[in-house]
Amino acid sequence: MKWYNEPPVWKAEGSKITATSAPKTDYWRITHDGGKRDSGHFYFEDVTGDFVADVKFSGEYRDLYDQAGLMVRLDETVWMKCGIEFFEGLQHVSAVVTREFSDWSVVPLPNPPAVLWLRVSRHGATFEVRYSFDGAAYPLLRSTTLTAEPTIGVGIMLCSPTGNGLSAAFEGLTIRKA
Repeated sequence: MKWYNEPPVWKAEGSKITATSAPKTDYWRITHDGGKRDSGHFYFEDVTGDFVADVKFSGEYRDLYDQAGLMVRLDETVWMKCGIEFFEGLQHVSAVVTREFSDWSVVPLPNPPAVLWLRVSRHGATFEVRYSFDGAAYPLLRSTTLTAEPTIGVGIMLCSPTGNGLSAAFEGLTIRKA
């Protein structure tokens, strides 16, 4: 695995990865403010064909838009990130799909769990995001057509668009052929 925009602080021990994002880091394109941001931290491997990626993670969400989770990325104009994002004073399960322009969908978590499990799967050009509070039941958050390109980067991401850095812990990241 390798970093795209390596964070200032990170450590891998066994199946656990901890990291702290740099301040003012994000992935976003054009929608809302016209800006293009490609400075978030993404630890990934290139995967060809259909796959399922799973991770359990937690974060110290404090500042507006602090976020951590999974990402799939073809390039700066085609990607999807999903996980927890801090917005309007609450943690939200979040998904952003970008095909030149970013969109955003959220589900508020008034009683946020200590950890969240995420699952991203690919079947052809279709990508699905599922989340879980217990690692057993995974309701669907998002299904989208992202890209038919056979190889795409898959891994964990974290960003702190308005704050001074988000600390997050990721456990048990697995990426397997589907």
